[in-house]
Amino acid sequence: MTTASSSRELAHPERDAIRLEGVLHALSDPIRLIVVRDLAAAEDELSCSYFDLPVTKSTTTHHFRVLRESGVIQQTYRGTAKMNGLRRADLEALFPGLLDRVLAAAARQEDRLAHAAARV
Repeated sequence: MTTASSSRELAHPERDAIRLEGVLHALSDPIRLIVVRDLAAAEDELSCSYFDLPVTKSTTTHHFRVLRESGVIQQTYRGTAKMNGLRRADLEALFPGLLDRVLAAAARQEDRLAHAAARV
């Protein structure tokens, strides 16, 4: 893991240190999957304040840390904002097709659950 050189820099794993089990763990949580889906749909990085998640601020911070430490996202400070972006190129190089398959499966699940709820 690259270490932070100042309190404003965040540690991220080098590409070769990203592990499949860490990525799958990060993607297995519904809240973290919301973040990843939003980042995948965005054309640019998104600030932490963009996300309106149904959890406390401290829990939101935890979810972002898990995503960053697993190598799924890159976080950088821009002024007072912490910006988030997917490490799509790194994930694709290490695990070709994984991120796109997980995102597609999540979209299908959302549709399936919405249709099931509509029938009730």
